[in-house]
Formats: sequence, C-alpha cells, structure tokens
Amino acid sequence: MASAALPGFAAPPHRRQSPLASLLAPVLVLALWQLLCLSGVFPPQVLVPPSEVGRTLWQLGESGELQRHVGESMTRLALGFAIGALAGLAFGAALALSRLAEAAFAPFFFAVWQVPVIAFIPMLVVFLGIDEQFKVAIVILAAFFPVALAAFDGIRGVPKAWFEVARVYRTRLPDLIWRILVPATLPAVVTGLRVALTRAWVVLIAAELLAADSGIGQMMEMGRQMFRIDVVLAGVVVSGVIGFLLDRGAKAIERRASRWRVA
Repeated sequence: MASAALPGFAAPPHRRQSPLASLLAPVLVLALWQLLCLSGVFPPQVLVPPSEVGRTLWQLGESGELQRHVGESMTRLALGFAIGALAGLAFGAALALSRLAEAAFAPFFFAVWQVPVIAFIPMLVVFLGIDEQFKVAIVILAAFFPVALAAFDGIRGVPKAWFEVARVYRTRLPDLIWRILVPATLPAVVTGLRVALTRAWVVLIAAELLAADSGIGQMMEMGRQMFRIDVVLAGVVVSGVIGFLLDRGAKAIERRASRWRVA
C-alpha cells in the first residue's frame, strides 16, 4: 500500500551532495597529518609530512616507476576479476537452477566462503610460486565467491510463477535467460560484482605486499625495507585513490542496473 503524505508536511526535497562537502574529510586529515609532523610527536623517520609524500609521488611518476607498478597491478586485477566473475556467475547460476548441484556443492561452497581469502596465500605460493599465476589466482578467488553468491541469491529470488508461465508458453532457454533471468537478477549480480571488485583490489594489494616482485603492494614493501616511509605512504595514497575510483565506477553502473527493479 502506498503511503500518503501527512497533512501539513511536505515531502523533503531530493538533496544533492555538495562537491565541496566531500572534500572536507580529506582536507581535515591532511591538516591533522601536517600538524602532527610539525609538532614533533613522531620523528620524521616514522611520519613524513604530506608535502614529502606528494614530492615522492611526483618523482615516482617522472621516473615511470609509479606507472609501471600501477599497470602491473591493474593488469592482474582485470584478468583475475574477469575470470573470477565469469566463473562465479556460472557456478552461482548452476547452484540456483539445479537441485543436484546445490546438494553436491552448496555446503562446501558456503563453508569455504567463510575462510578469508588471505588464508589461501601460503598454499597458493607453495603451488604457484610468486609469479603472475599466483597474483591472478588470488584475485580470481576474491572475485569468485561474492559473484557466485549474488548470482545464486538473485536467481533464487525470481518468483516461481515466472518460470511456470515460461513453461506453459514453452519459452526457449535463450529467451528464458535473456527475457526473465537477466532483467530479474541484474541488480543483485551488479551489486555482487561491485563488492567483488573492491574486495579483489584489497586482496591483490595485500598479496603483493606479502609475495610479489612488482605492483603497488611490492612498491610499498620495498619502501618499508629501505626505511622509505614516504614511498610506503605514497603507495597507500595511490591504492586508496584507485580503490575509490573503482568503487565509484561500479556504483554508477549499479545505479543504472537498479532501474530494472522499478521496471
């Protein structure tokens, strides 16, 4: 039942977030960071000022080292995420559409889903080493589970009456997929893809920190080993900005997909 507006009260207008308001928190963090550096509470070897981090970023960009590390990390993310997402979609759909597949694989899937992806790193290093296969494999694992779960929940959320109507009209399988399943499950799947993307990025940086020879995480680890806190913080800034942009891009796609709910 649609709710009616109370007499004498107008519905609140849609509020647009000011771009300046979103800059408030970063500016406050930078100001507090600079004040801590000037206060001398922490020695310069432990906490470098933001101006020094900015200078380091500029130097890394001029030398091409920053672009190389970012390119390596983004290539691993793109390849691993594509494989993990496609495998997750197929597996989640199979669980949702086949009672036999659900009975055979669902208990094991939901048990492994509870294990942090980072816990698989030692085993993957033993079998794959620290070459590219390892980094791509950890991204595949990080992307697979959220997408599979989203596909499973999305398909299971489709009303059974829709399938019965399709059966009555003898709808072909391609039409069933593209005219019923895709529109009905798209919002849930896109949300799962967004969660998987940000999760895969975080896991990739952590894996590069622990065992890698290139990438943003490896750049931070090399800075730590050389006591270059400015390089470590530069890597933190870069990984945070990239993660923010990835999430914002996925969120924009999610908003478009959510229109299917209204249709």
